Amino acid sequence: MSTVARARVDEVLADGELERPRRARVIGVTGSPGAGKSTLIGRLVAARLKRVGTVAVLAVDPTSPNSDGSLLGDRIRMGPISEDPRVFIRSLPSRSAEDGLTDNLAELVACLDSLGFDEIVVETVGAGQTAYGIRAIADIEVLVLAPGAGDYVQAMKAGILETADVFVVNKADLPGADRVVADLMSTAGIGRPARPVVQVRADELRGIDDLDVLLEQEFARPLSPEERAKRVRKRLQYRVRSLLLRSIDETLRSIPADLWSGSVASAYARVVATLSRTTRP
Repeated sequence: MSTVARARVDEVLADGELERPRRARVIGVTGSPGAGKSTLIGRLVAARLKRVGTVAVLAVDPTSPNSDGSLLGDRIRMGPISEDPRVFIRSLPSRSAEDGLTDNLAELVACLDSLGFDEIVVETVGAGQTAYGIRAIADIEVLVLAPGAGDYVQAMKAGILETADVFVVNKADLPGADRVVADLMSTAGIGRPARPVVQVRADELRGIDDLDVLLEQEFARPLSPEERAKRVRKRLQYRVRSLLLRSIDETLRSIPADLWSGSVASAYARVVATLSRTTRP
């Protein structure tokens, strides 16, 4: 896993083992910072283990732009499942990714799939309106919100709100939960058919079984050949785009500081020339 997480673009492209069709089901859990995603995942995975044999969790934490460090503390909030031998939890820094995920996430999912996990849960960095990279990876995308997010729901209309399959209002006992539910119900049909909204209090397991059932119903929903082909195409496009962005980042880091001089046009030409050499088949 560490080797895959740190692999350079050329190493990823050379690894034919990660090209096999995916068998594991992938649940993406996203939402704003402080919505309670980690605690929710801990309770949800415990419920999913009644249906599947093994579950892997990939939890992405934000990386500091100054130190490149990350707290990686999600396991602490996932409770008893961190000791369950049927569960594998790996915390990951977001590194250079800017879509709520991390470098090589698709390859990490493929690695876990090849190891035989039945389901893989991906927790994104605290995400905002446009951080919806998880849509290209996950079979089901769960958007988690908490009371106090009413105005935030309105701001999300043009972004991640359109991509989610299931909405979760966590901390449903707190004031304002009903408003979040009402806002979600009024916008749940934006861009696609209306999607379910479930209220949860993860620390007391309230609503977890309802969410578990909703996920199972979503997995059971038949996909048309066109929809299935579209998902495969989107995943491939995401992986290629991610590798291209990584290539640009690797190229920028490789150019010595003393060469960053002159005009924007000359600097751009230098980066393009370097990139073309390193990515040539």
